[in-house]
Amino acid sequence: MSSTSKHNSGQKLWGGRFAESTSTLVERFSESVSFDTRLYRQDIRGSQAHARMLGKVGVLSSADVEAIVAGLDGILKDIDAGRFEWKMELEDVHMNIEAELTARIGDAGKRLHTGRSRNDQIATDLRLYVRDVIDELVPLIDRVAAGLLDLAEREADTVMPGFTHLQIAQPVSFGHHVLAWREQILRDRARLLDCRKRMNLLPLGAAALAGTVYPIDRHFVAEQLGFDGVTENSLDTVSDRDFAIEFCFAASLILVHLSRWSEELILWSTPMFGFVELPDRFCTGSSIMPQKKNPDVPELVRGKTGRVIGNLNALLVLMKGQPLAYNRDNQEDKPPLFDTVDTVTMCLQVYAEMIPAIAVKRDNCRAAAVKGFSTATDLADYLVRKGLPFRDAHHAVGSAVAYAAKKGCDLAELSLDELKGFSSLIEGDVYACITLEGSLKARDHYGATAPVQVRAAIARARASGAS
Repeated sequence: MSSTSKHNSGQKLWGGRFAESTSTLVERFSESVSFDTRLYRQDIRGSQAHARMLGKVGVLSSADVEAIVAGLDGILKDIDAGRFEWKMELEDVHMNIEAELTARIGDAGKRLHTGRSRNDQIATDLRLYVRDVIDELVPLIDRVAAGLLDLAEREADTVMPGFTHLQIAQPVSFGHHVLAWREQILRDRARLLDCRKRMNLLPLGAAALAGTVYPIDRHFVAEQLGFDGVTENSLDTVSDRDFAIEFCFAASLILVHLSRWSEELILWSTPMFGFVELPDRFCTGSSIMPQKKNPDVPELVRGKTGRVIGNLNALLVLMKGQPLAYNRDNQEDKPPLFDTVDTVTMCLQVYAEMIPAIAVKRDNCRAAAVKGFSTATDLADYLVRKGLPFRDAHHAVGSAVAYAAKKGCDLAELSLDELKGFSSLIEGDVYACITLEGSLKARDHYGATAPVQVRAAIARARASGAS
């Protein structure tokens, strides 16, 4: 059959206006049923609530409402069981379900669309969908956060180098570092919930763009579907996808954070760092080099982050030039949204599984902290407490570091006489300050890296309900 062959225009639920049938090429080009079928649950829920409302206000008879609700229940069961035939010529999930409903229950099915448009219908389906997704992602984030909390508790006393510019800076607790990751993911959680709150308003009732002439009760539908209220402006309701953009932004930040963690785990698992050992089940080997153990899961998370950021950009560009109200451009909101949902879900799932299985190589972490003169700032602070101006202390310690580097030892391994050569203020008590444990212990205030403070932070998290 050629790409210009025709279908009977009567097959289209909207075909009354048209004398010429839609080209099969255009049907293939414009259909969305190949990807929007994942909205079938939300579409059926929305349609059932709409039918009940039409019955409540007297637009539909109780018999019609019962037939519609029961018919949609039957369609839902068939879709769940894989018995439903999706038809490309019916364009989208909405028309496929409505056409099947009409085939099953007759004229009552044709009355379902009274007082609504596909414009407010899809806006409702999408909000229900994104809301459902957020409700599934939040428990996943909680699993990741709980795993981080357990890992932090296990490694509260583990000394590792903290970095700035990827150069060794000061000693930190490994547990403190992991709690930094947790703070990031908790903010991501809060952003998702904030997005959910702002999005949770009912679009149905906006119809095509101006509302409807029927005596609808939007607040009844909102209550049926668990919305906090109804949208205020019909034009805005059908034409914007900022809730989907906001979700994709929140998802992008989740992936940015996971990508940063991945980068650290990739570095830390190399022999040059050797801070962690990733479980074998989260790694792969090489087809040619038998010694290789590649951190594929973190690498893939890092790579998939670019995909999700690209999806966010696609949605922003999609919306930027559209006049009010609805435009067919918005059909293209679903592939990037759906891909973002699938990607962020999978990445959170693998991290939730991987984090508890990370093995920390404590001796290597400590040895790396020793190598980088990470207690140099502690020696400068010691001299300041003895009365030396900070800039003078900074210079003196810099000279001491240069000396120790030439000698091939750590500051704490220099003799007292050697240290005194850089400042007469240095005394025997200096060693309590420039050991790794002394450095950590000295940073003993709220939010700092002292192990006692790490445990206090963990205790606060547990008391707040975190597992």
